[in-house]
Amino acid sequence: MDFSSLETWGYLAIAFFAFGGSLFIVAAAGVFSFMGNMDLSIALAVATVSNFLGDIFLFYLGKYQKKEIQPYFAKHKRKIALATLIMRKYGVWAIFIQKFLYGIKTLVPLSMALAKYDFKKFAFYNVFASIVFVLTIGLSAYYSSEAIIAVFEYIKINPWIAPVILFSIIGAVWFAMENMTKKKK
Repeated sequence: MDFSSLETWGYLAIAFFAFGGSLFIVAAAGVFSFMGNMDLSIALAVATVSNFLGDIFLFYLGKYQKKEIQPYFAKHKRKIALATLIMRKYGVWAIFIQKFLYGIKTLVPLSMALAKYDFKKFAFYNVFASIVFVLTIGLSAYYSSEAIIAVFEYIKINPWIAPVILFSIIGAVWFAMENMTKKKK
């Protein structure tokens, strides 16, 4: 095994970041597979397993390590409340929905555990949610790789665009999270 190749480190990066729920790494896996640097089926399988294990780990923390994790979420009470509302309103679908929502994707498995949701039921639905999440993001990136690569080529020629796009995305996510977690008057 060559430890200096993108393929080797790429699969490890996919495993590490998909554990945390990163949709960007799954999209990157799709693009790199399109470019021939990775095998699509292996990359998506690694991402699916890792994403599943990440949410199982979060559920475990919420269920059995409640006191240890509470100080870390003291500043995120409104986001936890939002995650709990999503869980109560959508039930099982919350497991699927949370995969695609940055800012609360970590909190839904924790909220479900704190609400004494059944672990086996969570694990069962989480398998399918992980598959849907990874296939949706990974295959979308794979099949739109030509356009994604063209955008990156354009950014390479015009590097000033990258910070504008980055700050716009961060600002939009921040604005959306602020509005979703504020009290309604």
